[in-house]
Amino acid sequence: MTSDQILGGLALIVVLAAVSQLVANRLRIPALLILLPVGFTAGALTDTVNPERLLGNAFSPLVSLAVAIILYEAGLGLDLRRFRGHTRRVVIRLLWFGTLATGLSAALFAEPVLDMSRRSAVMLGAILVVSGPTVVGPLLNFVRPTERLQRILVWEGTLIDPVGATLGALVFHAVLSSNRGGIGSRIRQFTESTALGLVGGALGAWLLWLALRYLRLNEVLGTTAQLAAVLGIAAGCDLLRDDTGLIAAVVMGMAMANLPGIDLPARRPFLETLVSLVIGLLFISISATVTPQSLRSVLWPAIGLVALLVLVVRPLVALVSTAGTDLPRGERAFIGWMAPRGIVAAATASTFAATLVRNGVPGAERILPATFLVIVATVMLYGLTAFRVAERLKVLRPARSRPLLVGGEAWAVDLGRALRSLGLDVLMWAGADGQRARITAAGLELAPGELLAAATGAGAELEGITGVLLLTEEDDFNALASVTLRESVEGPVYRLGTPPGSEGVVAPYTGGESLFGGGLTGPELARRYAAGARIVTRPVGDGVPAGHQVLFLVRPDGQLAPATESRVPVPGAGDHAVLLGPPAAP
Repeated sequence: MTSDQILGGLALIVVLAAVSQLVANRLRIPALLILLPVGFTAGALTDTVNPERLLGNAFSPLVSLAVAIILYEAGLGLDLRRFRGHTRRVVIRLLWFGTLATGLSAALFAEPVLDMSRRSAVMLGAILVVSGPTVVGPLLNFVRPTERLQRILVWEGTLIDPVGATLGALVFHAVLSSNRGGIGSRIRQFTESTALGLVGGALGAWLLWLALRYLRLNEVLGTTAQLAAVLGIAAGCDLLRDDTGLIAAVVMGMAMANLPGIDLPARRPFLETLVSLVIGLLFISISATVTPQSLRSVLWPAIGLVALLVLVVRPLVALVSTAGTDLPRGERAFIGWMAPRGIVAAATASTFAATLVRNGVPGAERILPATFLVIVATVMLYGLTAFRVAERLKVLRPARSRPLLVGGEAWAVDLGRALRSLGLDVLMWAGADGQRARITAAGLELAPGELLAAATGAGAELEGITGVLLLTEEDDFNALASVTLRESVEGPVYRLGTPPGSEGVVAPYTGGESLFGGGLTGPELARRYAAGARIVTRPVGDGVPAGHQVLFLVRPDGQLAPATESRVPVPGAGDHAVLLGPPAAP
């Protein structure tokens, strides 16, 4: 290809990936439902997006490095403090039993039905054991199941990828060399590869920890150091033994998320953007390598393989993995209905199948199209049904708001009680012992730990929060906390407005939504409350009494709509208002 064709092809892949993700976001569906057919269609219409023609031999190592970045970023979200008890037991069982059952079942099915040789069928079985955070994460964010259920599936998806990729590499070399060695030799090779990945990941994490702790890098240089360390360690491990770099990448991410002495932000905008773009590029480019002709002979057998994996193997794996645990029946059933295949399956199939075909392994030409169809079918099936299944099984997170109220003044505690009386799941936090005692005495849930540490760490204490109301009497604290928490909380963060002419160090110069209006700052609320004003609730249909000011509206579905300096929520049928009454008459 000419340099102009390569330039145009690379630009087209980037554009298709970005547009597909934008369309998916607009349609509120998982992006993979758009990326896969777009990439396949583009590959069928033009050769300019075929990565094997664009990049040649560089395509496979670039895919390995890209997947390493994805797995490192996924590893940063694995909080070991949450990996204990029955959660850990279920994840470990899903890994070992799921790998064994899925690989064996797929291989036994593929040999007669897909008309593969035994070696090709075993290779396909090893490829299909993986799931992956690139698919599971977006699907779960779309569905929003219960926190523990989401945690289990994310842990499984993140850890199974490097395990499956390493297993696939070992099977690939055994198939390529027609290795007849015993099971003991295979286990030894797998153990050595795993050990190499663990050692490489530990070394990379140690070096990166030293750099971040002692060099005091800013956000830009810190992100640069992370990318360089991950790519360098992953490449080094892969040079020593294939696909061990993926294990190292996950280990590095987990270590950096849990090691003391460094403060990685809970939100990493540049890294998250890079991972999102890389996922789009990989799915578009790998899908473009699959031709319509290659799908014709494997279409119906592959659908049968999907039926086996979805309707038989995965439910059996979930049943065995959750046996004897405290998971409710609905959560066990949902685990049995969530095992889509993702980018690691596509990447390993693309890499290994081409080499096996060149070496004349019978049936190897069916590995990539069969894997592609399994990915498409499982992503579409789970993507289109997961929400309804979770709804039927009653494992969705409550739709009602769960606000975090920060502050322990008397009026703030009464506000928490008022919101709780309207059915909201209120969580409060305060720093002073007296304020914390006041919150506890009011029967409200008190958040543990230190607020900003929870926000800038793994975020365990802030899981499930739908919004934050910063209500302390310290305007500068509210301003700083609003900036920090916006990067850690899914929902909006509001703070009290600053008094006119405030001479705070930070508060007057920090943006963000300020609560209420009409001069209701922290000092003014405290003054009115001391004068006898109280917080009350009433249906909006009864009207707002004279002298009362609307603070919040609580919708019939439990959503919280605050009044801010810029807007007052419009009441609707069935709403309840949270009001600040007038001071008591003298």
